[in-house]
Amino acid sequence: MLLPVFTLKLRHKISPRMVAVGRYDGTHPCLAAATQAGKVFIHNPHTRSQHFSASRVFQSPLESDVSLLNINQAVSCLTAGVLNPELGYDALLVGTQTNLLAYDVYNNSDLFYREVTGDNVHSLALCDFDGDGKKELLVGSEDFDIRVFKEDEIVAEMTETEIITSLCPMYGSRFGYALSNGTVGVYDKTARYWRIKSKNHAMSIHAFDLNSDGVCELITGWSNGKVDARSDRTGEVIFKDNFSSAVAGVVEGDYRMDGHIQLICCSVDGEIRGYLPDTAEMRGNLMDTSVEQDLIRELSQKKQNLLLELRNYEDNAKAELSSPLNEADGHRGIIPANTKLHTALSVNLGSEAQAAHAELCISTSNDTIIRAVLIFAEGIFLGESHVVHPSIHNLSSSIRIPITPPKDVPVDLHLKTFVGYRSSTQFHVFELTRQLPRFSMYVLTSPDSASEPLSYVNFIITERAQRVFMWLNQNFLLPEDTNIQNVPFQVCFTSLRNGGQLCIKIKLSGEITINTDDIDLAGDIIQSMASFFAIEDLQVEADFPVYFEELRKVLVKVDEYHSVHQKLSADMADNSNLIRSLLVRAEDARLMRDMRTMKNRYMELYDLNKDLLNGYKIRSNNHTELLGSLKAVNQAIQRAGRLRVGKPKNQVITACRDAIRSNNINTLFRIMRVGTASS
Repeated sequence: MLLPVFTLKLRHKISPRMVAVGRYDGTHPCLAAATQAGKVFIHNPHTRSQHFSASRVFQSPLESDVSLLNINQAVSCLTAGVLNPELGYDALLVGTQTNLLAYDVYNNSDLFYREVTGDNVHSLALCDFDGDGKKELLVGSEDFDIRVFKEDEIVAEMTETEIITSLCPMYGSRFGYALSNGTVGVYDKTARYWRIKSKNHAMSIHAFDLNSDGVCELITGWSNGKVDARSDRTGEVIFKDNFSSAVAGVVEGDYRMDGHIQLICCSVDGEIRGYLPDTAEMRGNLMDTSVEQDLIRELSQKKQNLLLELRNYEDNAKAELSSPLNEADGHRGIIPANTKLHTALSVNLGSEAQAAHAELCISTSNDTIIRAVLIFAEGIFLGESHVVHPSIHNLSSSIRIPITPPKDVPVDLHLKTFVGYRSSTQFHVFELTRQLPRFSMYVLTSPDSASEPLSYVNFIITERAQRVFMWLNQNFLLPEDTNIQNVPFQVCFTSLRNGGQLCIKIKLSGEITINTDDIDLAGDIIQSMASFFAIEDLQVEADFPVYFEELRKVLVKVDEYHSVHQKLSADMADNSNLIRSLLVRAEDARLMRDMRTMKNRYMELYDLNKDLLNGYKIRSNNHTELLGSLKAVNQAIQRAGRLRVGKPKNQVITACRDAIRSNNINTLFRIMRVGTASS
């Protein structure tokens, strides 16, 4: 599907995920990549005679067509694009942990250099998520969520099982994603089309139409050096190639300047390959032999599997006809045709040896035994799969499996159960799926058994009590004899994770009160109710006194960190001026052969430099603390938003941010409580 059209071998290492192509003079595409020791190299094979005079850029001693850009800090992100349309060429943007540089490569000058403060965002992409012709911002962060922003409002959230490391738009509302555990896949809006998981890490993903059908495939560069292209609809591999080292980045551009866009793959060792999409004319003459071989290998494997399955059926049939009953269990190897598998979910309060957990019980409908159970589920087990294999002495027709989901999300449990007899050497495999309710880690308790939490959320919905009970039954593991007939009613739960209390009350007027000290749990319950009852807009009144008091302390710390930051920055500026003065005076003394004065000045410089280094360490620690506090403030605003639905949610988030900008703390807490700043 892809034809290699050029290969380069640069003598510069490339940092993973930091590769960009830009037309920095408006005409010639050049490759930029971050390398070691705080530098960015720019490969320009089109105009090799260009020389630079400024201190930030110098010619590479290794290659005549490579220039090195001094950043003097570890580079954490890199991209290229049009910053000012009037200039007519691309700018190079380089991000470090604390600063952002916009660089004009052609004129060898800084467009701006700014100190930045932000959250731990791992990936960004622009995509027309809602189909309105305007692009929304996709954000992948370290809390496993993909959030979609329309201006400054969150319009959708998708929860994944690991840190989102890469996002890329495909077409329309479809986009690709990669996780830190080796998972790649494709979403269309909030629906996931497919995903695959590898033992290797996806270093870079990119959308590229490699078979000229007008639809982009998902190109992935892996940590083991493999590059593959997968169908956006099925995830099937339709092209692959291999590098001798890990892939650092996958980009595209007309690098040969022949009017054709090439797919450009770069390895960490500096190897660069360009590929062109295979055309229909060339496909007939240049068949990719590796694709043919892979297809033959795949069909051969399918044939072997079918032959093995057929032989097993034949062996079982012979054993059924010719073998006597087994003396150990009184049965032949084949299980009865009417054998059924039953599953049940319940709550286990645990014991001294085992913590409380949800429990899956699997049993057969007769005296057959369960030899093994394979469970596939996202975000519950390490590696997303779990195998239960009882010892030969503990075999029975039922098995209980503890399940402890770390987060309150609904999870599909995909089960493969091996059923047979004790003497069986071959087993029948039952495959079925059972959904674990969202709030399965909460056990129903008596309202009188524990004190009611002081924190609450209060709102009104127009739903019958039986509908509310249906929601409870779908989202909690309630005992079978639980029945709610009359309004008002109250149900209370205890968390199996931390023993926290949860009470849900509904009145005749439709007013619902949720009492819990966990603001995240309250938000999850409201979002779950809104989805179940198809609520578009919901305003609530809420109060979380303990959490709000902790937030107030964080806001005080933010002010303190800002003050310290400003003072340290001013001190560093003063010391920098003093260093320049001392250096000039030391050099003057050297020229005048006053060695004693020169020595004293350089001693002062040495001491001042130590003070600067110590100040930098303090400033760095202060910056880290400030980032943590700002993250906590941002999370608080998002949590206050999750207590509402629709327009009230967006209004609360916007109003909270306005209150933060104006430093009006009392207004901020009022908005979080009642949803509005007005009295």
